[in-house]
Amino acid sequence: MLIASSQSRASTAPSVLVILLPIMAVVLFGFLIAGLALPVLPLHVHQGLGLSTFVVGLITGSQFAASLISRLWSGHYADSRGAKRAVVAGLLGAVAAGLLYLASLSFIGTPAISATILLLGRAVLGGAESFIITGAFGWALAQVDARHAGKVIAWVGTAMWAAFALGAPLGSALYASYGFVAIALATTLIPLAALLLVLPLRSVVPPTQIRPAFTRVIGAVWVPGIGMALSSVGFGAITAFIALRFVDQGWAPVWLAFSAFAGAFIVARVVGGHLPDKLGGAKVALASVLIEAAGQALIWLAAGPMVALLGAGLTGIGWSLVYPSFGIEAVHRAPPESRALAMGAYTAFLDLAIGLASPALGAVAGGAGLGPVFLVSALVVLGAAFIAVRLLSNSATAQ
Repeated sequence: MLIASSQSRASTAPSVLVILLPIMAVVLFGFLIAGLALPVLPLHVHQGLGLSTFVVGLITGSQFAASLISRLWSGHYADSRGAKRAVVAGLLGAVAAGLLYLASLSFIGTPAISATILLLGRAVLGGAESFIITGAFGWALAQVDARHAGKVIAWVGTAMWAAFALGAPLGSALYASYGFVAIALATTLIPLAALLLVLPLRSVVPPTQIRPAFTRVIGAVWVPGIGMALSSVGFGAITAFIALRFVDQGWAPVWLAFSAFAGAFIVARVVGGHLPDKLGGAKVALASVLIEAAGQALIWLAAGPMVALLGAGLTGIGWSLVYPSFGIEAVHRAPPESRALAMGAYTAFLDLAIGLASPALGAVAGGAGLGPVFLVSALVVLGAAFIAVRLLSNSATAQ
């Protein structure tokens, strides 16, 4: 009996990974294009086009603002029409974004027009990535037992961050050798390759056409969503301003900051991805946001690149488990037939925060310098600790 039970457990664990691997591969390809642009987009806008740090934040934030607008739509689409269709739609949207990147290069001599087209491209990419990741989460959650929801969120998210880690040095190399045109071409072609992975995969038919009221789903996810929103400001500071911080201080190579962040993120996911399921989302979220805030503070205090890299790494470790920790709190509160919508609504809080925080932090950089950006970010991230404490208190009361 004991042997049979052990064999059952051994067969269950790999089955989850087997289900997730092809979906993770699609996410990896789909988000590689975002990783390519991370270290070079601020340089292209600020140095190549000669525009201000506020415009850098505006263009960076436009992607997340568009994701916010499309996130609920993508979740509803995945739940009602099928998650695979949502992923395919997202990949096609990413191709369109790459074409807009290419179009923006025709107006380099008129920076305002070029930046406007680039902003539109980033917005289209934001909507596309919303469909890709929301569809991927819905696709995976529909095939895996609810007890493994944390693993799904952690592992599918790991594929996304692996794309950032791989994309950062690759994007820097392409930009240094061929300019932003190489980034634009890659953004156009890579999603087409990802489509070849998606098309043979088995789709999952939505279990029912009866959907809970949207207000019920929002009511289930808004508290963990606010925790995610506050903690995501640290991620926004990294994506928009860590490259400029390194250039401003004369630290090199710039891409190493993104790789330190993403590499630490992935290691933390691999080592601790099971912890939210095992210990509870709120407990892990509380510890994680404190680590993330400490990392942001180190980047602010850094007098040299090693301390800044340590700060980027700590930010990656903390942020790594924040998303699945608050995420399982959201999923467990939501109706099971609306998991994709719940994940879309939950992630929309991230998009809203970064869409607002990126230009706001850009204004801080313009007025006080790049260092204080990370001090402000650290203070905002600490606010997520209060949300985690509230969730812990509610769980204790329920018990």
